[in-house]
Amino acid sequence: MNWTVVTWCCRLLIGGVLLASALGKSLDLPGFVDILVTYRLFPSWSLWPVALMIIAVEWVLAAWILSGWQLPTGAFLALMLNGLYAVGLIMSLFRGLDLPNCGCYGVFFPLPLRWYSPLEDLVLVGICSVLRIGAKKSQITLDKVS
Repeated sequence: MNWTVVTWCCRLLIGGVLLASALGKSLDLPGFVDILVTYRLFPSWSLWPVALMIIAVEWVLAAWILSGWQLPTGAFLALMLNGLYAVGLIMSLFRGLDLPNCGCYGVFFPLPLRWYSPLEDLVLVGICSVLRIGAKKSQITLDKVS
């Protein structure tokens, strides 16, 4: 298996998803805060700091993964983030919440919470795992890919 190509593709996919997610949330921060309210997970005083933290983490991880710096570590952190998102969605489904927008991409690409929503994040967890393995095997950076 050519781990260089696999790693490069996984990096672009995960980095692109994180970039799109961070951008969508950043373009309408009050709208993203309104989405967080629907989850009923956080006290009202913490909604803005939580929203800002989520967006900042996504921006940093997108840049980190796309740059290729310490890629196994970046892939692991992205894996943990997507795993946390999946757990949050599963909890929301078990609580019977009817969310018209899960908030994955902010308000500009609304996706309702459905039974398969956590599966999408678990697929991203799998891709992050492949990225981590591939990065360890190939030890490449984006500037070395031709």
